[in-house]
Amino acid sequence: MDVPLLDLQAQFAGVRQEVLDAVSEVLDSQVCIGGPKVAELEEKIAAISDCKYAVGVSSGTDALLCSLMALEVGPGDEVITTPFTFFATAGSVARLGAKPVFVDIDAGTFNLDPEQIEAKITARTKAIIPVHLFGQMCDLDPIMEIARRYDLAVIEDAAQSITATYKGRKAGSIGTCGCFSFFPSKNLGGAGDGGMIVTNDEKLYEKMLLLRNHGSNPKYYYRLIGGNFRLDPIQAAILLVKLPHLEEWSEGRRRNAAQYDRLFAGSSVRTPYIRPECVSIFNQYAILVEDRAALIEGLKEAGIGTEIYYPVPLHLQECFTAMVPPGLSLPVSERVSRHILALPIYPELTPAMIECVADSVLRVASRRDDTFGTV
Repeated sequence: MDVPLLDLQAQFAGVRQEVLDAVSEVLDSQVCIGGPKVAELEEKIAAISDCKYAVGVSSGTDALLCSLMALEVGPGDEVITTPFTFFATAGSVARLGAKPVFVDIDAGTFNLDPEQIEAKITARTKAIIPVHLFGQMCDLDPIMEIARRYDLAVIEDAAQSITATYKGRKAGSIGTCGCFSFFPSKNLGGAGDGGMIVTNDEKLYEKMLLLRNHGSNPKYYYRLIGGNFRLDPIQAAILLVKLPHLEEWSEGRRRNAAQYDRLFAGSSVRTPYIRPECVSIFNQYAILVEDRAALIEGLKEAGIGTEIYYPVPLHLQECFTAMVPPGLSLPVSERVSRHILALPIYPELTPAMIECVADSVLRVASRRDDTFGTV
């Protein structure tokens, strides 16, 4: 049985006509920049995130960039973050002339380890960017306590975790601001790039509104040097169609993850650890195995799609060489990157498809007897 890593066509089939109607409505109106669809989506994303304000932007990357700009992060500043994340987290910092300072991850969740943050704070530290990886929020209470003690901003990179919770609180609602991505593979994905920033800080919100539109207000009068970070109303219209399905889709991913957990129980496969105070939306289901190359090859032969998130941690990437202390070792991130593999988890999977994936994984793992040890 062929099982792709992600099947966006299966999701689209269920909302196809609604999406086409929504897109047609925008095109008929010819309101192609801003407009009521963007405003409505902002209002609804703020509401489901338990935040007062939301700013639609052009991508999850630009959500991070706009947030950093609004917080006036620039040359000479340092921002503490994780090396085990998508490039945009640290790339947005570096684009502004600031320095990403990498802290190793927790061996259980693969999220930023709060216990290692304080040792990396200097007089130049301006912010912390915890990443809610794979749909699970970071352990934010100790991070926020450190931030308060040192007067640091906290930007929640929640690109993979919209509506995830930590101690009953929503992703994006705890830090200074939170950033979402609507990349098509996300739980709430558009038909292209899109993003959103949420915050409870009114002054920061007003500044972000300026920054996403070249810093102008009124038109042709520029109060700040901003960028073109506007969310396309066609994307907003598509996302408004999908938004009512988000909880159902995320619950489907949790159901699929639970089936995987049962099927892998007692095996050599290390399954995702979800902290008891967290509710994950499982944007990815990432396992650890000792011989990843053999597993990838075996699953490929079986017609099963996989992906490595992430093969090289950011502190070892060539583009950050000049910003990283020579010989920096972040052993948990480095070991996880060598053994992690994401399996199909999208909500349209059937129980039979999940069983097929798990059986294929276990056949390879048991054949090699490659029990995964501690990280």
